[in-house]
Amino acid sequence: MTDGTYTLLIGLDNPANMAVGALGEHRFPAGAYAYTGSAFGPGGFGRVDRHYELAAGDRTTRHWHIDYLLGHDDASIRGDVRSPGVDIECAVAADLPDAPIAGFGASDCNCRSHLAYDEDADRLRAAASRAHRDADGA
Repeated sequence: MTDGTYTLLIGLDNPANMAVGALGEHRFPAGAYAYTGSAFGPGGFGRVDRHYELAAGDRTTRHWHIDYLLGHDDASIRGDVRSPGVDIECAVAADLPDAPIAGFGASDCNCRSHLAYDEDADRLRAAASRAHRDADGA
């Protein structure tokens, strides 16, 4: 399948202040982030490829909240978790630790945030994998 739900695993090497579109200026502590999104509609999981390209500096246009974090020099994508064919974006996001920015990636739903944070990247990766598995019922 070419569509579904994904979680990007992101490392931020140093703390940073950055503007996040309409959410304004925010402080991001160094550590691990997980951003959960939907890859339904045009392009499907091609959206994930676009995120990788932006993080690598191959794109500069920012459309979504996550683009501001991925476009920062100290941020890099360290992998992703995908659940093909299922729309479990909000369930996965709700099962992950809170992030420092309310409303991040959640402008079209009632979730607190679609960005999670943990100081420990391995712990956050395991939590994202578990959240996808639990929400998908697999």
